[in-house]
Amino acid sequence: MIAVGVATCGRPDALRTCLDALAGQRLAPAEVVVVDQAPSDEARAAVSEAGLVNARYVEQERLGLSASRNLALGLATADILAVTDDDCAPDAGWLEAVAAAFERPPRPDAVTGPILPLGEQPPGGFAISLRTAAQPVDHRGRMQPWGVGSGGNFAAPVALLRRHGGWDTRLGAGSRGRAAEDADLSYRLLVAGAVIRYEPAAVVRHAWQTRDRRLATRWSYGYGVGAMCGLALGRRDPYAFRMLAGYGRPHLGPLARAVVRRDGFAAAERARALASVVPGLAYGLRAASKPPRA
Repeated sequence: MIAVGVATCGRPDALRTCLDALAGQRLAPAEVVVVDQAPSDEARAAVSEAGLVNARYVEQERLGLSASRNLALGLATADILAVTDDDCAPDAGWLEAVAAAFERPPRPDAVTGPILPLGEQPPGGFAISLRTAAQPVDHRGRMQPWGVGSGGNFAAPVALLRRHGGWDTRLGAGSRGRAAEDADLSYRLLVAGAVIRYEPAAVVRHAWQTRDRRLATRWSYGYGVGAMCGLALGRRDPYAFRMLAGYGRPHLGPLARAVVRRDGFAAAERARALASVVPGLAYGLRAASKPPRA
């Protein structure tokens, strides 16, 4: 049995699209927990009208994405919690593929999958957070955790997530860490010996973003990666240095080429991704001395 947690904040139209997709699953979710940090009548109506029998709408003060997912984790009664975002729409076979991935030996401890664009590209639209690999992979041990998958398409046993403290509230959208709560959780699970399976049949679609949003996410994600690595250094984990290098290296060549081509937008993307790591690292090192908020 799989519960689905959906964090939302001020996007009732997108939430409705997400819930419609969940209502159309070939394997119906055991329950759906919607945690809203900007409650509205429109969002409440989206939940009540979605046709999901076991849907719950829960209001929460603005504490960030990790806090929303942790609340869904605390309320879940099913064995497995799958999470997606309010601007995502899982394909009809998403939960069916997730369930099959957990059953296929050797059984994994968590499952991720592709994130592809939702619908046709609008004028000026940008795709973000994509995961497009078409081959299944079982990830083990220390590695660059953003290669494992994305938080908009992630599932794991409730007991395992609770045992590891869920998502770190010092990270993620709406927190001072801004992003990378998903990479941090994956990394902590891998370090603890978990196997995380990437299942290409478990597809989630992500809404297209504007040009401004694309630039904003480049800054916030780089900041989050720095913050995540700062927290790892606070745990005396030297692999944080390899994660920093692994994140920065792929941006350097494209940045240089964008400068040569005088492509201002591409250069701004790469420059923001790199420049934000240092302040994020400083934040993570400071935050490492304080426990995450419950």
